Amino acid sequence: MIIGGKKTLLRIDEIYVFIAQDTDGEGLPAFLAPNGMFMPLVCADKARVDSLREKAKEIAAQTGNKITLCRFSVREEIEVIEP
Repeated sequence: MIIGGKKTLLRIDEIYVFIAQDTDGEGLPAFLAPNGMFMPLVCADKARVDSLREKAKEIAAQTGNKITLCRFSVREEIEVIEP
């Protein structure tokens, strides 16, 4: 990302998660992306939340399950995996 003409590294300090609720409890809804891979409804910025909201509405309509948008904002680094 470039801010004020200077390149900066992004840091993820919060994530947004669409959570589906059914009779078994909660789960992470996903959709089939054009590349053939499943993409969970998880993101790290509000712009992406807006782009995933329509998918969340589609999944709720198809499944009949309530979907809740949640924000998690406590970062705890558990492990660093280096190459």
